[in-house]
Amino acid sequence: MPRTIHIIGAGLAGLAAAVDLTTRGESVVVHEATNVAGGRCRSYHDASVGMMIDNGNHLLLSGNTSALGYLRTIGADDRLVGPPSPAFPFVDLESGEEWTLRFNKGRIPWWIFSSGRRVPGTHAFDYLSIGRLMWAAHDKSVGEVIRFSGNVYERLVRPLLLAALNIDPAAASARLAGAVIRETMAVGGQACRPLIARDGLSAVLVEPALALLAQRNAAVRFGHQLRTLSHSGSKVNALDFGSETIRLAAQDVVILAVPPYAASSILPALKTPTEFRAIVNAHFRIEPPSSQPPILGLLNATTEWLFAFPGRLSVTISAADRLIGAPREALAQKIWNEVAAVTNLPNTLPPWQIVRERRATFAATAEQDALRPHAKTSCSNLFLAGDWTDTGLPATIESAIRSGQRAAALAAQSPSRRTSEA
Repeated sequence: MPRTIHIIGAGLAGLAAAVDLTTRGESVVVHEATNVAGGRCRSYHDASVGMMIDNGNHLLLSGNTSALGYLRTIGADDRLVGPPSPAFPFVDLESGEEWTLRFNKGRIPWWIFSSGRRVPGTHAFDYLSIGRLMWAAHDKSVGEVIRFSGNVYERLVRPLLLAALNIDPAAASARLAGAVIRETMAVGGQACRPLIARDGLSAVLVEPALALLAQRNAAVRFGHQLRTLSHSGSKVNALDFGSETIRLAAQDVVILAVPPYAASSILPALKTPTEFRAIVNAHFRIEPPSSQPPILGLLNATTEWLFAFPGRLSVTISAADRLIGAPREALAQKIWNEVAAVTNLPNTLPPWQIVRERRATFAATAEQDALRPHAKTSCSNLFLAGDWTDTGLPATIESAIRSGQRAAALAAQSPSRRTSEA
């Protein structure tokens, strides 16, 4: 008998699950509480700057295999842009020093032996301690495994892990930090090339997926918020959307791909992370200088990463809880002064927007990491997806997409599937 897989949530995890399942020939319905897809990874038209912006600046790396595989499937892998080689330019706003970190492509990190490629003021042996993170115990923090001082830490490890984990690296889970190192630097430069969605997150990650799902006759229902789900024994048997209740057939499956606080509301017994960290993004409508690199790291500044897009400069600040209550215009001017200093643009504040995401990611500590649930649940036809589930990675695009693909694989092989094929 035919069956339906209901996916709750049209963020990247839900879209990745839907794309994977339709590739397998499954019948899929996606239910999204809001009127837009993409979750925290989407674009919208902002009246303050008078143009399309992203709700957050997201960076992919060439080693993000799940994300790049998803993009190939939806036909959007050519929409990412970045430097042709694994290079990261930095500027220290305090000293004025500028340099570019240049990884070599192979696994053997000979770049650490070149003064023109490594962090200024460091020596090759300074980098050896980074390897300790790859074999750290699950209950350890980064600060318990490596020394969090010195130029290698301040100018490489800290900016990298702060961006990837969205928490002060010294307090972060060493397991998650090790996973980041293991899938990027340890693989070599071919896994470290930075990539951005130059024409917007929705144009790259969301709209092509929706088009493919429509082509495959998968339904996407917006404004369809799941209130509760009912179960009998070890199976979910009904989905309550308030104005509508959907009774599930015996072979139907559900993938819950919503944020952790929404999931725990629907499943009160579910163990999920309970602490979160904020991210602040600033967008300025102004044409970047022709020499501006697509991505620039700033040290000793409020700004951490500066992104150059057509007609726009955008800034990302991780672990930004301290800035949530800051006056908006004063914060915009402070950030712009830093941007102007490194771009040689006027200090006059251009049209701007500040986007503050209070619960951007779960707090990537060892304690919170231990609260992340597996994709499988106590119900045989219910699976979880989301960057907050136990993917082994911090809450990134790669983690979200990997979780959706994992949930899809489990749903495809679920007992209800085997029963319906018997």
